[in-house]
Amino acid sequence: MVVRSPAAPPTPWSNSVEPKIEPSAYVHSLSNLSGDVTIGANVVIAPGTSIIADEGAPFHIGEGTNIQDGVVVHGLEQGRVIGDDEKQYSVWIGKNTSITHMSLIHGPAYIGDNCFIGFRSTVFNARVGHGCIIMMHALIQDVEIPAGKYVPSGAVITNQQQADYLPDVESEDMEFTSLVVGMNDALKAGYERASESTRPIRNELVSASSSTSSNGSSRSFSTSSMMTSPYLSQDTVAQVRQLLQQGYKIGTEHVNERKFRTGSWQSCSPINSNREAEVLAELEACMANHAGEYVRIFGIDPKGKRRVMESIIQRPDGSQVAKPAATAKGSSYQSSVGSTASSRHINQDTASQVRHLIQQGYKIGTEHVDERRFRTGSWQSCTPITASSESQAIAELETCMANHTGEYVRMFGIDPKGKRRVMESIIQRPNSKEVQPVSSSHSSGRQQQPAPTYNKQSSASSTRLQPEVVEQIRQLIAQGNRVSAEHVDQRRFRTGSWASCGQVDSTNASTAIAAIESFLSEYEGEYVRLIGIDANKRRILETIIQRP
Repeated sequence: MVVRSPAAPPTPWSNSVEPKIEPSAYVHSLSNLSGDVTIGANVVIAPGTSIIADEGAPFHIGEGTNIQDGVVVHGLEQGRVIGDDEKQYSVWIGKNTSITHMSLIHGPAYIGDNCFIGFRSTVFNARVGHGCIIMMHALIQDVEIPAGKYVPSGAVITNQQQADYLPDVESEDMEFTSLVVGMNDALKAGYERASESTRPIRNELVSASSSTSSNGSSRSFSTSSMMTSPYLSQDTVAQVRQLLQQGYKIGTEHVNERKFRTGSWQSCSPINSNREAEVLAELEACMANHAGEYVRIFGIDPKGKRRVMESIIQRPDGSQVAKPAATAKGSSYQSSVGSTASSRHINQDTASQVRHLIQQGYKIGTEHVDERRFRTGSWQSCTPITASSESQAIAELETCMANHTGEYVRMFGIDPKGKRRVMESIIQRPNSKEVQPVSSSHSSGRQQQPAPTYNKQSSASSTRLQPEVVEQIRQLIAQGNRVSAEHVDQRRFRTGSWASCGQVDSTNASTAIAAIESFLSEYEGEYVRLIGIDANKRRILETIIQRP
């Protein structure tokens, strides 16, 4: 049912174009909707919203999207974005997206499919890619947010570097947004019933929230599958629902305990259905067929043929993984939480370094050496890593570390065009421990590697930098690169709002080391990261060397 709102007051840009509203959409009588606006099927426009396409037009709101109470959508006369239909719009809002309470979407603005814009957030002169989650009180302006990114509450994203370093969306974020969307479907059912009857609707919302909306929306929230699935955890059900809602296929793989260490996963029977109940039934059958083994699920992008949200859902002892384990917010790699005690996992900083290399088109290389030959630098190459995806590269790195227990292992990037190395760093020591994130001082109890071969003056004065960092600086300078540093406080760390500490112009290793140490002292109590810059002014190294 559609409830048309009264006309908006006239403005200098008023036009005679009427909104185009699909019959299955719901527009509350207390909302203000006017101008060249296209409303797709099963859209919900809540009371108190204001969608005015006068100065800037046209607007597009895709099917299944909900515009919640108090939202304002408007646009400037100048500036347009390209919609998914390749036409120009002042505001484009995609399918199955939630624009939540009191948000402001001001054109030119593009918001993709399956997005979540948090309470009182503002998007202006920006593009937000598919599958993004923007939490409360955030400002997105003059940037393009890549698909699948997470913007924390209170973030101010006003330059592209901040946008590029945003973390990836994780499963718990999706669970929260699915809950919000589900409650919105319940509200829609309540609004429709209220328009047909004068009975109070408060009690009806409770029952509506636990049943599928009658309008056929693909974003409806159901708790029944969570409660009745005897094999799958609630987190797994929520993950399956989120993947299906975003148009992904579901894939599964299994492996026994012996082959788990080498990552020799085997595909299960394909799941072709896109209906949640049928997919859950096939997942349960897969777990039953491979009892006593690891089973993992993942989403398959039908267009890009890539994997997303890979996570283990069953272990050999029959237990389920309660939540998909991730290395850190911002990493799509899912760690194998069911591994044995002897299995090695790279830390968050190494995972971030792998991601950075792959995104820039580099290959990953590894080398190993025992303690005796470490002093002479007689490194030996490990099995080549051919993977181009982050999760596969990390799995191969972990295998390399396991195969060379008791030795040093180092990782580096390989420029496929220039055939040169970048971002070389040690990721495992002979004491069977991986290199931990670098702090502002040497941690006690850690085995120190032999002093690197920079001059004695720099070695004597290096009281704050760890040997690995000193070695990285020495190698960068020796290869003709420059170094610099950036800092950020704890509050702004999550938004990636790094600021430059200053450029280090010296080509002398000892001078560069002294300059970096001075930055650590100047910004004590903050994060500091080392930056390597090549002759083409490209960043080839980013590593955190001090934490609060």
